[in-house]
Order: sequence, then structure tokens, then C-alpha cells
Amino acid sequence: MSEGKDSSADKSEEPTPKRLEKAREDGQLPRSKELNTMAVLMAGAGGLIIFGEDLGLALKNVMVHSFSFPREVLFDIRQMPLFLGASFFEVAWAIAPFLGVLLAAAIIGPIGLGGWNFSTKALAPKASRMNPIEGLKRMFSVKALVELVKAVAKVTVVVTIAVLLLDLHTAELLAIGAEPVIPAMGHALEVLKWIVFWLACSMIVIAAVDVPFQIYDHTKKLKMTKQEVKDEYKDTEGKPEVKQKIRQLQMEMSQRRMMQDVPQADVVITNPTHFSVALKYDGDSMAAPIVLAKGGDEIALKIREIANEHNVEIVAAPPLARAIFYNSEIGEEIPEGLYVAIAQILAYIFQLRRFRQGGNPKPQMPDLPIPNDLKHD
Repeated sequence: MSEGKDSSADKSEEPTPKRLEKAREDGQLPRSKELNTMAVLMAGAGGLIIFGEDLGLALKNVMVHSFSFPREVLFDIRQMPLFLGASFFEVAWAIAPFLGVLLAAAIIGPIGLGGWNFSTKALAPKASRMNPIEGLKRMFSVKALVELVKAVAKVTVVVTIAVLLLDLHTAELLAIGAEPVIPAMGHALEVLKWIVFWLACSMIVIAAVDVPFQIYDHTKKLKMTKQEVKDEYKDTEGKPEVKQKIRQLQMEMSQRRMMQDVPQADVVITNPTHFSVALKYDGDSMAAPIVLAKGGDEIALKIREIANEHNVEIVAAPPLARAIFYNSEIGEEIPEGLYVAIAQILAYIFQLRRFRQGGNPKPQMPDLPIPNDLKHD
């Protein structure tokens, strides 16, 4: 009794592949906002380091061109759109690589955990999302508390690293005040871009904590009870009683088809009490005799009854019957090692029919050669 309760209440089993696949179809994947933020910030900071000089030069050229055009251009309204277009394309050409890096990070970041997935089910409206009571539950849930702790930790980490960086560059930043304006601006930008980069790197610490937590939380939500695992297995493999019934029906259908073929047999070889095997051979269309039907006990008896009703020859040859029964399947040719024995049986039947017609003396049952590897006691 307690076992049944435990199995239905305690989600102690890892999610099955089918459960994970269904969750994926429903749009339920582990996602980390911190990983996305880290990817975009680091890409932005790295992009500024790599492309910042070219972008700054482009902006400088735009400023120079925008404030140094000839006086006559100022009074020609047709020239202003040309100046504006040239400035736009110069800045766009310089900023395009930087935006490309940000775009790549914005795509790779979300799919870095859980992979790419598009699910219309995730877009479907849910009443629980619009239910204020459910909203309050989410606000005061354990997950909300974890998110609050993460937010505080994130601010703490970033502020701590920012203070350390400023302390490290305090002397350098103060020295910039004594430099000429133009070199000071360049120097300040150089210092600031590396400070921004290392601040972005601080997100690595937060993402390194958040990613394992999101994987754990996702797996925990999908965990299953033992009863759910059993039910899923039944749904996947089929209930045992249903499978047994299907197998029984398949066997009955196969036996009916098999019994319908017995009247077409040339001979039925018997054990004589335990096994019966019905064979057919047509020299014009068959390379070797084939097994039309076989069975033991009650099925063997039924095969003999049908054979008697349709005047099919029945030959008692226990070793040969066992050899065919264990080494052949219905609808297939007999093993090559039994060709000679079956040929002798077919010849014996032909002679037996001639004897009954009064044309030949009664034939003797031949000594049938059966290879040792095909014998069954």
C-alpha cells in the first residue's frame, strides 16, 4: 500500500527520452538569461575592442565632413541629402561588423543551452499566465526567491569588479587629466574599453552558476514517478494483455492460413503423434520443396485430419519430421541437407500410388539419410 503511494507521489525517476522529447515539443527547454546577457555583453565589449578604432575613425570623418563643407553647399538644398547619405553609409559600413558580432551573440546565446527549438505550443495563450492568483504564487515561489538572490549576487559581483577595476586604474585615469585634449580622449577611451570588457567578463561567474541551476531546475520539473514511467512504457510498448491478445489473434490467423494450404500439400510427414509437417514440391516452379504447414500436438493432429479429408499422403518418419520441424519455417524451402531424404519420400509416395493402382509391388520405406547437424531427438 505504501509502495503504491510512494510511486504515485514521489518523483524520483529521471525523465525518459519520450518525456524530454515531449517537453521539447511543448517548448520546455532549459534557458539561462544570464548566459544570453553574458554572450551579448562580451560580444559587444569584444567588438568595441576589435572594431572600435575603425568606428571611431568613421565617426571622426563624419564630424569633419559635416562641419567643413564649402559655404555654397550650405545654400544648395540638393547637396544636403547627398552629404547626409554619404555620412550614413560611412557610419553604416564601419558599424556593420560590430552589429554582426552582436547579432551572432544574440542568436548563439539563447540556443547555447537547450539548442534551437521552435514550438507553436509555447506561443499559445495559457489561462494560468493570465490568472492573478497564479501570478502571485509565482511571485512568492522558490524560483522567484532564487531569481532575487541571483539579482543581488549579480549586482554584488559587477559592483565589486567595477570597484576593483577603478582602483586598479585610478592613477592612470588621474594622469589623463594632465594630457592634451586629443591624446587624453584616445587614452581615456582605451582605458574605458578594457574596463567595459572586464566588467562584461564578470558575467561569466554569474552564468557559470546560473546554467547548472537551470539544467537542474528543468530536469527536476520533468522528473517522473515510478507509476508514470510504467504508464509511459505501457503506452509505448503496449499493455501486456493487449499485446498478448494481438499475438494470439495473429497466431490464429496464421494457423487458419496454414490449414488452408494443407490440401495443396504433396505429403504430410509425421512423428507420428507429436509433429506434423506438410510439404509441397513443383519441379517446374520450385527449386526445392517448401513447408506449407507445421505444428505439434493439437495442431499436428489437425494437419493430419485435413490431410486425410483431402487424400494427402501421410508418411510416418519421426526423425525426418523432427528435422524439418526444427530447421524450417512455414513458406520457406527445406534445408539443403534434407534434399535427398525428401526426394526419397516423394519417390516412395509415387511408388505407393502405383502400387495402389495395381501396377507395381508394394514399396518399402527407404532408409532416410539425415545429417547429424539437423537431427533433433
